[in-house]
Amino acid sequence: MEPEPPLVRLRVDLSYDGSGFSGWAAQPGRRTVEAVVAAALGEVLRLPGPPVLTVAGRTDAGVHARGQVVHADVPAAAWVAAELGTTRGADRVLGRLARLLPADVRARAAGPAPDGFDARFSALWRRYSYRVCDDPAAADPVRRHETLWYFRRLDVPAMNEAAAGCLGEHDFAAFCRRRPGATTVRALRRLDWNRDADGILVATVVADAFCHSMVRSLVGALIAVGEGRRPPGWPADLLIAAARDPAVRVMAPHALCLEEVGYPPDGALAARAGQARRLRTRALPGGQPLPVSIRVLRLMFALPRTRFVANCSSSCFCAEVDGDFRSVNSAHIRIR
Repeated sequence: MEPEPPLVRLRVDLSYDGSGFSGWAAQPGRRTVEAVVAAALGEVLRLPGPPVLTVAGRTDAGVHARGQVVHADVPAAAWVAAELGTTRGADRVLGRLARLLPADVRARAAGPAPDGFDARFSALWRRYSYRVCDDPAAADPVRRHETLWYFRRLDVPAMNEAAAGCLGEHDFAAFCRRRPGATTVRALRRLDWNRDADGILVATVVADAFCHSMVRSLVGALIAVGEGRRPPGWPADLLIAAARDPAVRVMAPHALCLEEVGYPPDGALAARAGQARRLRTRALPGGQPLPVSIRVLRLMFALPRTRFVANCSSSCFCAEVDGDFRSVNSAHIRIR
């Protein structure tokens, strides 16, 4: 067998208007950002087919991005043969991508990634924004594709009070659509609202990662507080319940934008990727690591006659309570 040709990992920074896409991920018969970008990159590098892309954040249908990041492993010879290994070459690939990509997708940067870089797992945080216009006089039709028109005046201090109760590491199952085998534990670093110079409300949301529909569900809960339908403590109460509540609206996608993805210094990229790939675990009192991951706990829940009883309050797990599975705050779990 012939040895596999050496590969080079490319990093590509992207911006796109999500209005005309069925989300990031490639889907048969649908126009997606991934399919469009992969096809263009494959043509620029004269590859036999589109390369496989790994993305920092899988945006849903209609969601925009200014700071999306992807990587692709391609034959090093394809990069060298096209004379793309210099600064001038990197400019050339951007020029070629600009000609091939549609007007609603732009490549901002492209070139070999540092050692250890992984667009998804090396990321420390993702930052999203969500724009809401709550004043009919301030509605700008030119920006209607990126702003939610919600013509009920919202109480910003109440929304920020509610947002503060959601900060930190929690099980965000109440605000996520569950995916098989995926944890809903996330570390929410920032969630606040401010009015810009035009009076538009802009939510800034930063977390280590986001689960499906998390940002739009959080926005829906905070808007319910802002218009006075719910008290400021309601979103935090939902976190404790850790179950989807039909009263939480998943807000429209067009006002959501992935603004930026943060990475550590080059020397720490590989370590960060390894850390992010490991299953989340918790610590027992006294510093002993809990030898059961969240995924294992969920598998154990399927066993009959198994219950989990919780003490302490430093982390969230699911437990059987009165015959019903629900989330409890727990760092100490015993089986009985």
